Amino acid sequence: MEKHYWGKETDAARENFPFSNGKFPMELIYAIAEIKEAATKANVALGFIDRARAKAIVAAAEEIRKGKHDKEFPLPALQGGAGTSLNMNVNEVIASRATELLLASKKKISVHPLDHVNRGQSTNDVNPSALKIASARMAKKLLRTVDETVRVFKRKAKEFNDIKKLGRTHLQDAVPVTLGAEFLSFAATVERDGRRIAEVIPYLYELNLGGTAVGTSVNAPPKFRALMYAHLSRIARLPLVPAKNLMSQTSSQTDFVMLAHAVLALAADMSKIANDLRLMASGPRGGFGEIRLVSLQNGSSIMPGKVNPVLLEALNQLYFVVSGNCHTILEASHASQLELGVMWPTIADRLLQSLILAQEALAQANARCFATIEADKKRCRELLERSSAYAAYLIPKLGYDAVAALVKESLRRDITLRELALQKKLLTNKEFDALTGI
Repeated sequence: MEKHYWGKETDAARENFPFSNGKFPMELIYAIAEIKEAATKANVALGFIDRARAKAIVAAAEEIRKGKHDKEFPLPALQGGAGTSLNMNVNEVIASRATELLLASKKKISVHPLDHVNRGQSTNDVNPSALKIASARMAKKLLRTVDETVRVFKRKAKEFNDIKKLGRTHLQDAVPVTLGAEFLSFAATVERDGRRIAEVIPYLYELNLGGTAVGTSVNAPPKFRALMYAHLSRIARLPLVPAKNLMSQTSSQTDFVMLAHAVLALAADMSKIANDLRLMASGPRGGFGEIRLVSLQNGSSIMPGKVNPVLLEALNQLYFVVSGNCHTILEASHASQLELGVMWPTIADRLLQSLILAQEALAQANARCFATIEADKKRCRELLERSSAYAAYLIPKLGYDAVAALVKESLRRDITLRELALQKKLLTNKEFDALTGI
């Protein structure tokens, strides 16, 4: 039988929550271990824990943070108790491993998961604080990927700067644009999305840690809190501070709602951009065909040679997932009661999934889709010339009604607006070019 470091509380949770929805990401577990290490260093400095036990607890927590005990955290994300089971799981693993280290060093003392590892803490301040730490890190990683998306789109904008094409509104012919301008607008959109995510991150540095059960700091004296934050900021390498009102941050979970909505805005824009690219790449013969995507895999089991825009479709589906997660996070936050955000496990599960999936999907699209897009200059020119896009430019010379009549006649006769204007001797080629800027 395989040996485990977890104890009876983890076993009870496994029996109560035998669900198969998946575990929390390890980044959350590592953040809890960081809190345990910081609290222990504060406790030993104040004489609340002896040095031998403190050294063993710190060593065990560091092992967890290095990924040495990942298999010791088996609990599913769907669990009751505001995440008490998760906190107890970490407490038990640290206590058991610390006790083992003490015995190996010939010290016949043990470490208790609550009296020592959890001293000065509560699930209700540890878990939300750990989620903020993990979320801040994932948000920063996502932002690095967002920055790369912006760079890729800007490079493509420069590459496509002189390629004129048909602009469209309501999926109908509008006015001429350049392919470069479209990609530059993509870059600007994603850049704004990144700024919104960045604006939320400072809220994640404000923790309710030290508030313990309901934010009143029972069993967590001021000197302990100050030392714990000093140690935790160094361990986590983040500018962490206690919230101005610990009770508020224990009961309210809306900082996570803010982050979820910022990620949703990014996912919505990326899905819109993906749809634009899918339209421009549609075909290869029966669609727009203005750009070409690299073929990544066969698109059909029955239609030979068919290629699908699979990564762009993945971005569409990312939006569906993030949108659902965002609504779930909002409702779970709304379900907080009195002094506690009791639905914290669902918030943690859905928020971390959104952050991880957004970063992964965007990174893949950057490398294997956006960066490899090619333009079909001939097709762009053909669709532009055959359209009514030049009509707006002729109004100052010919008037709105006259141009509208020309557009209708050109469509009826299936000739270009230029050809019709020349046939009717309304404009010369030179005049047409001067008016349309071509």
